[in-house]
Amino acid sequence: MASYYSDDQLLQLSGIQHFAFCERQWALIYIEQQWADNVRTVEGKHIHERADNTYENETRGNIRITRSVPLVSRKLGLQGIADVIEYVRDDGAREEETVEISGRRGRWRVHPVEYKRGKPKKDDRDIVQLYAQAMALEEMLGIRINKGYLFYNEIRHRSEIVFNEDERKRVVEIAARMHEMMDKGFVPKARKEKHCQLCSLIDVCQPGWDKSTESVRRYLENHFGEDC
Repeated sequence: MASYYSDDQLLQLSGIQHFAFCERQWALIYIEQQWADNVRTVEGKHIHERADNTYENETRGNIRITRSVPLVSRKLGLQGIADVIEYVRDDGAREEETVEISGRRGRWRVHPVEYKRGKPKKDDRDIVQLYAQAMALEEMLGIRINKGYLFYNEIRHRSEIVFNEDERKRVVEIAARMHEMMDKGFVPKARKEKHCQLCSLIDVCQPGWDKSTESVRRYLENHFGEDC
């Protein structure tokens, strides 16, 4: 893994959630440049368009909110846009965990907030994206960030994510794997998994998939067990 990545090596930070969901999906999108919209992706774009309105930055007492913030991590080799960065004034916090804001008093903690459609996932694809955003911010600002938030549009609720070292290491490993596959142009072979039905690229990835048969199989598994 490179110590620091150059401009032409940077990959899309948002792609880390695709990679965590399915390495083949990521490769089809970012290596083969294939994409297909479904209801989920269209709704997701709409939610992000609202969150990324740069004209809606605001201050509420001891909270400062900025939107559509460019991010780059040369250690991870990722770049992207944070939906929302929330600054919370905390004059008692350690200097290495806070920043100063031009024209405003005090020290401020930094928390990324990522907007998602739907509700919390069973896997960690949303979490690794939030971590990657936080790690990019840490690199840019020279601080340590202790937590961030995932806001889910369907349930109108945000979940607090307290950062830990194990997940940080996972993000580093995923980013390195993304670069390895991009450098080699490697696209994994298709495999039928339970999560495939949720994928917007299923017809591109597995054009021969019989969705009606798969739905019956999943129904039988849910009601009578996997050995049916």
